[in-house]
Amino acid sequence: MSQRVALEASHAVAEAVRMADVDVISAYPITPQTHIPERLAEMVANGELNAAYIPVESEHSALSTCLGAAAVGARTFTATAGQGLELMHEVVYIASSMRYPVVMAVCNRALSAPLNVWGDHSDAMAVRDTGWIQVFCQNGQEAFDLTLWAFRVGEDPKVLFPVMVHLDGFTLSHVTEPVILPEQSEVDRFLPRFQYPFALDPDKPMTHGAFGPPDIYSETKLAQEVAFRKSKKVILQGWQEFGDIFHRYYHPVEEYKTEDAQTLLLTMGAFTETAKIVIDERRDKGESIGLISLRLWRPFPFEEFRQAVKGAKVLIVFDRCISFGLGGPVFAEIRSALYDEEPRPKVVGIIGGLGGRDMSEEDFDYVINRGREIAEKGSDRILETVNIR
Repeated sequence: MSQRVALEASHAVAEAVRMADVDVISAYPITPQTHIPERLAEMVANGELNAAYIPVESEHSALSTCLGAAAVGARTFTATAGQGLELMHEVVYIASSMRYPVVMAVCNRALSAPLNVWGDHSDAMAVRDTGWIQVFCQNGQEAFDLTLWAFRVGEDPKVLFPVMVHLDGFTLSHVTEPVILPEQSEVDRFLPRFQYPFALDPDKPMTHGAFGPPDIYSETKLAQEVAFRKSKKVILQGWQEFGDIFHRYYHPVEEYKTEDAQTLLLTMGAFTETAKIVIDERRDKGESIGLISLRLWRPFPFEEFRQAVKGAKVLIVFDRCISFGLGGPVFAEIRSALYDEEPRPKVVGIIGGLGGRDMSEEDFDYVINRGREIAEKGSDRILETVNIR
C-alpha cells in the first residue's frame, strides 16, 4: 500500500533512487545538492540499498565514474548543482554522445561570480545543448516521480540517453512536503531491470568513443540528433505508463486554466506554483489569463507548445537566467519556436528570481501587468526585469 509521508524534496529523490534499485552511485557534495548523496550514502551504509557508492574528489570525476559504470550495464545515478555541473561540463557531452543513460538530479544553482549558492536556472541553461533529456519539477512529489521516470525513459533501448531531473535549489530541494511513496511492487512493474545492449564485455572486446575524424564526425552528430528527437515518443509513452500505474500524469507542456485565455504566462520550475495563485486570483476577477509551464525542456516539445499557445494574444515568458548579449534564453527559444506560426501571440520576456531572489505573488502580478504593457506599447529597455533594484 502506498504511503503519504513528509519528505524533503532532496530525500524524495533519494527514495526514488533507492526504489529504482540502482547499482552505482557516484557524486561529489555541493550546495544545495548535498542532501541527496548524503541520504543515499546513508542508505547504502545501513543496508537499505544494495549499491556501490563511489566517493570521488570532484564532480568531473563523479560523472566520469558514472560513465564507466553505465558502460558495463550498471543502473547509475549522480547529482550535482551549479558550479559542480560546470566542472562536469566536458563529461556531460560525452555521456550523451556515448549514449550512456545516466540519471542526474540537478538542484539548480546560480553560477559564479559573485559566489552564490542559491537557485536560478543559469546552470540548466548552460547545458541545454549537451544532448541530455531535461525535465523540470515543481514540487517534491514531482521530484520523486520524475526521477523514477528518468530511469524508465533513459534506459529504454530505443532511447539510451542520459536524463537530468531539475529541481530548484533551496526553493524546492530543501522544502519538506507530503510525498506519496508507492509500493515497491508498483515500481518494479513500471521499471524493468536495465539491460544495456552495448555493455563492455572482456569476452567480446569493443571500443566506445573512438577517435572520430572529419569523414565520420558530421554523420555521427547527425545520427545523435535524429535519435534524440525520436526519444520524445518514448518520453510520452513513459509518462502515460507512469500515470496508468501511479495515477499521476505528466505532459511536456503543462497547461493551467488556459481555456480561452488571451494572455498566457510561461514559467519553469518551482515558482510555477506561486504563479498559479496569481492566475487563480485574476481568473476569479474575470480576467482572460492562463499559465503554461514547460516540463520538458529537451528535446523541446514544439508541437505541444505551439498547440498550448494557440489563440492567445500575449505570451509572457518568465526567465530565471540571463543569456548575456541576448536576454532571456527561454524567451529567445520560445520566440524562435513561434517564428513560422501564423497567427502567433506577441511574445514578451521578463527576467527575475536570479541568485535565489524570491518571487512573490506581487512580483508575478507585476510580470503580468508589465508584460501586457510591453505587448501593447513596446519597451526601450535592454532587459526587462522584475524585483531588481
